[in-house]
Amino acid sequence: MKTKIALLILFISGNLFAQEQKMTDAEIASFKQDVNVVSKKIKTLSTDFVQYKHLDFLSKDIETSGKMVFKEPALLSWQYKKPYNYSIVFKNGKILINDEGKKSAVDIGNSKIFARINKLIIGSVSGNMFDDKEFTISYFKLKGQNLAKFVPKDATLKKYIKQIELTFDKEEATVVQVKLLESSEDYTRIVLKNKVINAKIDDSIFTN
Repeated sequence: MKTKIALLILFISGNLFAQEQKMTDAEIASFKQDVNVVSKKIKTLSTDFVQYKHLDFLSKDIETSGKMVFKEPALLSWQYKKPYNYSIVFKNGKILINDEGKKSAVDIGNSKIFARINKLIIGSVSGNMFDDKEFTISYFKLKGQNLAKFVPKDATLKKYIKQIELTFDKEEATVVQVKLLESSEDYTRIVLKNKVINAKIDDSIFTN
């Protein structure tokens, strides 16, 4: 019986190790090049998303879903459809919020933290955020995917975001999941699916 348990532990630990392996320098260079080539080609992007908000004191994650739309250079819209209607638009240096008809705006320029978060979100969507000056970055291989982990160097930003994890489809070299780990044990995980790249998108979508 003890032998069986020992073998089971070895099997599980072996699988866990296989799930996430560090990239070599050559693999990192190839991965970054693939992502940068693809991100430069992305003029517009629309995708469905499911967001899971994990709060340490809740037994079940809070699930919301909707549609995200991006248009270069920096137009971004998050439209939450379920279980409520709520939208956030990043446009012309402002964050426009529409909470079921109740509208408000935040000037990104008045806050360095908002500016940094805006840059992070745009970068995570386009995949163009491999900035060693802003982050300590580590790279890993998964089955059919690649994973980049970003730890902010800025102490102020680190109070809000402990780490950002971007999961990329290995073949398409585009982001399929964004995970934001907060300074506590809480985190937000966003899964992107049904992606459409470079379709015509009207600017009216970014009116909030």
